[in-house]
Amino acid sequence: MTSIVQDPGAVTDGAVLKSDAGMLREVLTERKTAVVGLCIIAFFVLLAVVAPILAPYPTDARTCPVFAAPSASHWLGCDDGGIDLLSEIMVGGGISLIIGFTATLVSMVIGGGFGILSGYFGGWMDIGLMRIADYLLVIPDLAFAMVIADVWGPSLPHVIIVIGVLEWAATARMIRAQVKSVKERVYVKRARSIGASNSRIVFRHVLPQVGPLLIANTVLTVAVSIYLETALAFLGLEDPSAITWGTILQHAFGRAAISAGAWWAIIPDGLAVSALIVGCFLLGQAIEDALNPRLRVAHLSFRHWKLRPVVTRRLDAA
Repeated sequence: MTSIVQDPGAVTDGAVLKSDAGMLREVLTERKTAVVGLCIIAFFVLLAVVAPILAPYPTDARTCPVFAAPSASHWLGCDDGGIDLLSEIMVGGGISLIIGFTATLVSMVIGGGFGILSGYFGGWMDIGLMRIADYLLVIPDLAFAMVIADVWGPSLPHVIIVIGVLEWAATARMIRAQVKSVKERVYVKRARSIGASNSRIVFRHVLPQVGPLLIANTVLTVAVSIYLETALAFLGLEDPSAITWGTILQHAFGRAAISAGAWWAIIPDGLAVSALIVGCFLLGQAIEDALNPRLRVAHLSFRHWKLRPVVTRRLDAA
């Protein structure tokens, strides 16, 4: 997928088709929020990669007193088991990222595939797939995830499957709407009239159009996946032996960290989760705004919007 093909009627004369790399470069150049979001995500990814090497202490051995306060030797203090919290957050972040990215991949494959099939072929396939998506959309994500995770049992693969199955519905509806618009464009009808197969039209004409939108939605879904993973782990529906950001919070609350006044067992981990979610949202929203020009004028801005001056007529005195 090297270029974004657009309907000639949807762009101005002389518009230049840009590659995906060029589009991303433009987003990072024009939107500071995208740069901030990308830097936050890159920081946590890099931290997860170097965690096995740079973690100051092992996460399976006691290295300090229970709920020891932050100090020069333990920057973020220790948890209820006497394990260094900085090391746990570094190692747990990697596992949380793997769960979030893998669950998002499952969600995007299912949602993108169903959205393309539903929007392109229509008919009974569209009705059936969209009714399933509607049922999933009206069910609260966290409550449904709690039920499924409790039935299947606490484990990391189960959490990935649960999140992936829950989050595909919104993606499918968004891609379906875009595909229904793309398949009615002139170049698609021309390709169909000269005998192009459905698979060729989908991969050569439809997929390049919806691909960038799917990428933007993927970044946003990563934030939702990490939030759900943290929530499920906090509620005890994840493998308790795994070290993730969610299990760190679950152990802290379950073992009276608040009563002991050990704020360092909760706040740093919560801030890490919040920062990564904000980073994914900033980057994903910036890409989505760049791909959809209508969003640029869909909201009123105090810098560009002002009231039109009232024009009055003065009647000359008789």
